[in-house]
Amino acid sequence: MTTTRSSKRSTLLSFHRPKLSLDEAPIPILKPESKARTVSAELTASGLSRCLQNLLMYQQAEQQMALPKSRCAAVLVALFVGRMGDLRAPTLRTFAGDTSLPGGKWEPQDRNMEGTARREAFEEIGLPMDQHKVPLLCVLEPVLAGHNLIIIPVVVLILDVTIRPILNTAEVASLFSHPLISLLHSNLPFLNERKMPELEYHTYSDTILSLGPQRLHRFLTGREVGGTKPIFGLTAGILIHVAIIGYGRAPDFELDAPGQPSWNERIAYALKHSPVFLEAMQKEGIDPSKIPDPSSFRNRVGVKNADGQSVSGETREQRWCAQSKL
Repeated sequence: MTTTRSSKRSTLLSFHRPKLSLDEAPIPILKPESKARTVSAELTASGLSRCLQNLLMYQQAEQQMALPKSRCAAVLVALFVGRMGDLRAPTLRTFAGDTSLPGGKWEPQDRNMEGTARREAFEEIGLPMDQHKVPLLCVLEPVLAGHNLIIIPVVVLILDVTIRPILNTAEVASLFSHPLISLLHSNLPFLNERKMPELEYHTYSDTILSLGPQRLHRFLTGREVGGTKPIFGLTAGILIHVAIIGYGRAPDFELDAPGQPSWNERIAYALKHSPVFLEAMQKEGIDPSKIPDPSSFRNRVGVKNADGQSVSGETREQRWCAQSKL
């Protein structure tokens, strides 16, 4: 995540959520020759429409603990329809070569975390904050990042095909996109994507943190030769989460490490034990004793989707995915 701030600030932060009708949205239909190049029914126009509808209908789980705003940040997953008719997610490359989503820390002038995500995306890549051109699809549950930050992912859809990125060159080296459906596959499910290096498209590593293991996923982008790092770690996890909700199914790989704590469990533990969070809560008048015990988030209901596959994730996500079938 980028941390440098440009000197110019925008005050266009009066947001509302307009009604979005997917029947009226300018979503292009796959041409027959494009359909022939796809390898999954999820890449058809009907699959795309259902994916967007699933995201639009998604309701964030009720927040069970107060979060200190000074330690919160938001990232923007700005989806758009690519030339092949596939749904893609833009990601940016910093000058250090890191691949991340546009975003940054909450600031007092932000009305909410959606406002934070939109402001940061405007400052970093010039994405307009007009909700008619870029309507909100959903806001996801918070996740815990390093540096004692809680991240809230915000998912939007770019409808205006005339929008062109304006990069903040002090922060962003380049901008590229990646097919969303590919975040559910071990092998890249596109026949005409960039030629990949002689490496596996998807790999993962398990690391041990304070509460237990955490699986970090890694996806190649085909741009590694030019210095861009793979989509990795928290960024990969967020995009996988978006894809699971949109396509209503589990990935074809194991999402979590055995015994991996939920995000709620990790966040509750950090709020109760991290000096940085405790100081922020004290300044904002949040009583740490009101934070639920981390162990209360351990019970996870294992369910299967309509295809009989186990769906990993938080209890609410499992139940939601079980009801969604493309």
